[in-house]
Amino acid sequence: MIKRGVATFSLDYGRCPKWLFLRMVKLSFNLVTKIVEQYGPDEFIKRISDPVWFQSFGTLLAFDWNSSGLTTTLTAALKEAIRGQERNLGIYICGGKGKTSRKTPKEIQFLAEKGEIEVEKARILIYNSKMTAKVDSSLIQDGYQIYHHCFFVSKNGKWAVVQQGMNVLDQTARRYHWYSDSLNFQNPFGSNSFVLEPHSGISSQKKKSVVLNLTSKESEENQKISVELVNSSFNILLKDLKILNKYQSDLLKTLRVGSSSYQLNFLSLENKEFHYHKVLQEDFLKNKYLLKIFYQLTEFKPKNYEDLIYFKGVGPKTVRALALIAEVIYGAKPSYKDPARYSFAFGGKDGTPYFVDKKTYDETIAFLRKYIK
Repeated sequence: MIKRGVATFSLDYGRCPKWLFLRMVKLSFNLVTKIVEQYGPDEFIKRISDPVWFQSFGTLLAFDWNSSGLTTTLTAALKEAIRGQERNLGIYICGGKGKTSRKTPKEIQFLAEKGEIEVEKARILIYNSKMTAKVDSSLIQDGYQIYHHCFFVSKNGKWAVVQQGMNVLDQTARRYHWYSDSLNFQNPFGSNSFVLEPHSGISSQKKKSVVLNLTSKESEENQKISVELVNSSFNILLKDLKILNKYQSDLLKTLRVGSSSYQLNFLSLENKEFHYHKVLQEDFLKNKYLLKIFYQLTEFKPKNYEDLIYFKGVGPKTVRALALIAEVIYGAKPSYKDPARYSFAFGGKDGTPYFVDKKTYDETIAFLRKYIK
């Protein structure tokens, strides 16, 4: 079974040199064409969803192994490489970096309008795209803001998502991978839910000591309580928020906020739990937008946690507030373990471990083009 996962890299604000990007486009087209010819479009989608293979593919094209730019530049090069050849290859690529990432649903819809994919299938793919973004931005609260979302789909309906988030505080980026077969309800080795253990084969250079990971099986009870909370009345949920607010006040008094010992006390808390930091920083009762979402959720009454997460307006703060109530008041502690593991290294344009050999690069392009012909 192919793995999905996460990779973390240094945040790179530079741009890919034109001479390198053009070569990446040429070489990637040759490689994609051969892979599809030999194994079919579904196999290419499967390989893209593997963080190890994706990383190797990017470094093969001579981009920096430890740069956030590998993700954005590689997906952009692939999208440009197959432009006009999508139907022949049986592969479609939607989305990208920044504003382009938010165009993914429209690009999928456009494929349906052109007759490339069925209308009903497009509706499901749009849902899949939105859910993967929601999960990685709200359920795994690791300090990374999603800014890149690329959706790969084959003519047979297999799909993969490669998205990336940035953490401007420690200047790193983290990549998240998804694969359709691993979310197949009929697949005994895969997850049957977007919100419970949807990631596997996770890789990263840097691990965080504390991450709110609501996709972990350890968080299943917390998910269950969260759904029960929004299925109660708004007034009952408001009472729970007030109890949480009192807990905040009591904890602040314990830590003697404002004194010179505050930082020492905060750091000495057992395991430096995620919720202590967030409880100190946030007053959910004063957030009118959050209360509005809570009211709408209690009216909507989601059937399960996936419905809750997909609901319009639900984001990290909503999820975090429910998780804290479920833990502090009802004892359903979520997982605070970072799901990331490790990553891989090769070389790049900055000379680490060596500069790109342009002559060899061009010879490789020529060789593969000749081989394919």
